[in-house]
Amino acid sequence: MAGVPKHDELEFFRLALLSLKARLRGDLDQMTDEALRRNLVNGSGNLSNVPLHMADVGTENYDQEFTLELIENEQGTLELVSEALHRLEIGKFGLCVECGEPISKARLQAIPYTRHCIACARIVENGG
Repeated sequence: MAGVPKHDELEFFRLALLSLKARLRGDLDQMTDEALRRNLVNGSGNLSNVPLHMADVGTENYDQEFTLELIENEQGTLELVSEALHRLEIGKFGLCVECGEPISKARLQAIPYTRHCIACARIVENGG
């Protein structure tokens, strides 16, 4: 059975979470800037006065939608990382939020921001 992480392990996870948080923020800033730049160019019209082909418009719309979905996913992960840091601060890191049992260290190493033990994660993923 998994145990609650020890002090030195908690520090390892804290640093990993802070690093992940910084990387996600950087990714979000970059994607947001890219999406805004694309909107500025498209929002002001075609700069070359050459009519746009409908396929080009469709591609641009797809790219923008894809970028917005990536931003949404990254924001969700960033929220999970922030929640994990909060659980670390209050002494509940490494415990499943559903059943209260310890989360395995292997799972925490793979997904340090996880909220659930593997058994509860399976239940949640299956809609239970």
